[in-house]
Amino acid sequence: MPKEKKSFLQVFMNGLITENPTFTLMLGMCPTLAITTAASNGIGMGLATTFVLVCSNLFISLLRKVIPDKVRIPSFIVVIASFVTILEMILKAYIPALSESLGMYIPLIVVNCIIFARAEAFAFKNGPVLSLADGLGMGLGFTGAITILSAIRELLGNGTIFGAQIMPEAYQPMGIMLNVPGGFVTLGLLLALVNAIKNLAAKKAAARKEELA
Repeated sequence: MPKEKKSFLQVFMNGLITENPTFTLMLGMCPTLAITTAASNGIGMGLATTFVLVCSNLFISLLRKVIPDKVRIPSFIVVIASFVTILEMILKAYIPALSESLGMYIPLIVVNCIIFARAEAFAFKNGPVLSLADGLGMGLGFTGAITILSAIRELLGNGTIFGAQIMPEAYQPMGIMLNVPGGFVTLGLLLALVNAIKNLAAKKAAARKEELA
């Protein structure tokens, strides 16, 4: 049977929700746990990763027919590293505060498994339009997930979100939320919530099918 063609929106929504890189595929756990102590860090890291994902996906897709299969991994590294270098220079020039806050995690985008996974599993096998949709969906899915995680940790750890005071002055910040154990606990609770919502949605869908049968 011929392979079913997916639309731009289907591929985009797949990365954004269905196969969310953080909540479903469990990719990119290093930056997810390390830099999500402030909402600004989360959205900054997410958008930086999205930029590299979109650009590398598009570029690799355009070159997929001329890149020999035997050297595809080194080729991916060169393409991804080039865009990470461009991103790092832009951040240092125009958003130095964010560049300093994210520190070494910007250069480490080069080895982010989300980007390598999408280059290998999707961009190298599909056209530029769908590869662009995949990069955008996966990138924004990652951005949304780590921003939510960051906001929760910042709120409980500092009483603020994006630096704005949310909790009352009497609130005693939970310092552990700004450390690695707090990241693991928050991520685990979010994963449990996401899985519960997915299971509920699946049960509702199955019930509808039974009603229509």
